[in-house]
Amino acid sequence: MQPLKLVLKGFRGIRAGLGQHLLTLDFERLADDAELIAIAGANGRGKTTLMDNMHPYLTMPSRAALSGPGGFSYYDHVCLPENEKHLTWAHDGRCYRSQVVIRLNGRRKTEAYLHVLNDAGQWSPVRLDDGLVSDGKVETYNRCVEAICGSADTFFTSVFSAQGKRQLSTYRNAEIKTLLSDLLGQDEIRALGQKASETAKLLKAGLLVIRQELTGLDAEQARIDAGQQRLRDVSARVQQALADRQSAQVVLDADRSRHARLVAERDQSQATDARRAQLLAERKALIDTGTHTINALKAQDQGEVQRLDRLDQRVTTRLAQERSRRAVLTGSRRDCLATLEVQDAVRRAGSRFPLAEQMLGLRDARIAACRQRVAQLAHCQGAERLLMQKLANIEQEAGRAVLREQELAHRFGLVGEVPCVGTDLQGQCKLLGDAREAQVLIPSAKAQIASLAADKVVVLQEIVAIRKQRDVLSSAPQALIWAERRVEVARARVSRFAMLAAKSVQIDQARSSLLGIETELTALGPDPDGTHRTETADEQSERQQIMSGRQHISQQLAQQAQHYRDALDRLDGVLATLPAPFDAPQLEAAVQAQTRSALAVTAAEQSHLAAERDAQTLVGLSEQAQALVARRAQIEARMSRVEDSLGAWNLFARCMSNDGLIALAIDDAGPALSGLANDLLLACYGPRFTVSILTLVETGKGEQREGFDILVHDGESGDSKSVGLMSGGERVWVNECLTRAVALYLAQHSGRSYDTLFSDEADGALDPERKRMFMAMKREVLRLGGYRREFYVSQTPELTAMADVVIDLDAMVADGSLIEHGARSEDATARQEAA
Repeated sequence: MQPLKLVLKGFRGIRAGLGQHLLTLDFERLADDAELIAIAGANGRGKTTLMDNMHPYLTMPSRAALSGPGGFSYYDHVCLPENEKHLTWAHDGRCYRSQVVIRLNGRRKTEAYLHVLNDAGQWSPVRLDDGLVSDGKVETYNRCVEAICGSADTFFTSVFSAQGKRQLSTYRNAEIKTLLSDLLGQDEIRALGQKASETAKLLKAGLLVIRQELTGLDAEQARIDAGQQRLRDVSARVQQALADRQSAQVVLDADRSRHARLVAERDQSQATDARRAQLLAERKALIDTGTHTINALKAQDQGEVQRLDRLDQRVTTRLAQERSRRAVLTGSRRDCLATLEVQDAVRRAGSRFPLAEQMLGLRDARIAACRQRVAQLAHCQGAERLLMQKLANIEQEAGRAVLREQELAHRFGLVGEVPCVGTDLQGQCKLLGDAREAQVLIPSAKAQIASLAADKVVVLQEIVAIRKQRDVLSSAPQALIWAERRVEVARARVSRFAMLAAKSVQIDQARSSLLGIETELTALGPDPDGTHRTETADEQSERQQIMSGRQHISQQLAQQAQHYRDALDRLDGVLATLPAPFDAPQLEAAVQAQTRSALAVTAAEQSHLAAERDAQTLVGLSEQAQALVARRAQIEARMSRVEDSLGAWNLFARCMSNDGLIALAIDDAGPALSGLANDLLLACYGPRFTVSILTLVETGKGEQREGFDILVHDGESGDSKSVGLMSGGERVWVNECLTRAVALYLAQHSGRSYDTLFSDEADGALDPERKRMFMAMKREVLRLGGYRREFYVSQTPELTAMADVVIDLDAMVADGSLIEHGARSEDATARQEAA
């Protein structure tokens, strides 16, 4: 596969790096016949976006988070409502065109078309041998591309080194075996293994059904065994049920004879029963009439009792109201008397209240005078503090003045000691000039000292005067406290007199209320005690009437009771002369016994029928048990055949899996891959490093198991270690040799070859010397594998300069050729599509 022409529209990396929404590159024109083509440009220019789209697969490998479907989405890397990728590429002598349209307007949608240039020079949709046609769906496009170029994992592992791609040393065992099996063309073996696994799954599901059926047979067998166990004594039960039925029939015949005899006796006693019924009816009517009459008299007596109760209740209520009113009046009288007890104190308070108010005013005036003296005392104390502070300042200033006068005198005394006095230099001597200046200042210093002494005398006189005034006022706070206490006492006295004077109105009201209360208590009369009840004349008359009525009702009750008792005695004598009545309960007992006997006969017949049915069921269960044994033998034979087939298919699937024939093929290919990698290492980097591929690794117990590891032998130190333990640069070096060895093996042994290699900044961790060797390895890989060219991106200017052709994106943007080329290519594409 080699790219011929690429058109990108709306990709974010191109817009951010080149400032254009459209990029068109004609690789046939730009690369010509060059082998190494470098794509150069500053960081962020869009080189990786360009490299990631120079293949027909629907992914950008350096942007994919995961390998396989779902690991990449174009929607995060495009910006226009409708974005396009057009790639024209060649493979195995045929020319293809991939068209991918990514839409963001409204619902997100991706369409992908794959066309091939036919012999007539026209583009037609790709059609596979199985009839699949590229119809714009992503699934059919991926299947068509993989059918032409192989799987994406093999392509991006062998010939396309994307930026930040995983190194082979980080692949897990299953991943590397899947990759190498695809590399070795083991797809048919893997397909057979998958079919065998599916067959084994179906057999396992069928075996589960058979086992479930066998479990159902076990349950059926348990049911039959339980039924046979339950019916093991059915013959004895049949004989016993027959004997029970005959015994029940004999008892039924005896009960029927007894019932017929009792019915005949009942018919003979019907006339006597009619006379007895008539007398009983008369007796019942007499009892009902007497009961009604007596109940009526008792109702009248109960009414009189209720009248008496109501009378007692009225008397009790009246007496309670009188006692309650008397208690209220007594309480009011007590309150009035208590109020009148203080009338002398109230009268005295009313006469002394004005004098107390006058005394309170005089004491308030005395407090005002005391407070004024306290304020004057505070003023004297504040003035004394200010004068003391002023005196301290004067003494401090006087001390400084004395020190200055002493200093000036000392400086003036230096006039006789200066050696330049009388010489020509005395006019220039600063010390002499300073001494003469001190002579001038000495009088002013002495005058300042005298002035401060006079000020101090004045301040001392003021302090003496203030202290005399303060001593005169020193007793003012105690006088104020004593005056305040006297005022509180006077104020409490005024308040007490005012409260007592205010009660004069209450005393007048209590005197008038007491007269009314005495009058009402006299009207209520004396207070009766709890045992004696005083009734009015009306209440006594009503009580006597009620008692008379109850006595009359009691006499009527006694007369009526005697009358009805005599009548009942007469009827009971007549009934005693009649013959004894027929015993109806005996007839009912005979009927019930006959019914029970009939039910017993029916139950015995049903038990006999049930026993006969159980006997027939036992025969059926025996036949089912024989059939179940034959069916179990068939199912067990079928299960044995399925288990044998399942083991065979599981073994076949394992043989066709990554750990079977594919592992053996990988073991066979391991030395070849190691040899190619070692040839590249020897040709490009010298004899120091050699690699070997291990498909069996040693566990912690010293056992061998299936795995994958790349072992590197260092010729200089003689050590051997896994490639994962090497330094970053050495690991990149060895990994690139292994990756290109995979590409060489793919080209030499699998029959699947690609004309172009791709590499995006794979030399970042190499030192300058190894970078040059890295470029030598690229040419060696092209030579050994028969590749036509390699596109690569490098941030090392020396490596970029070593390319046969450089596609410099910075230069194209600077001179505008990229834009013009893109516009011309777009016009040409439009004309081609229109044609």
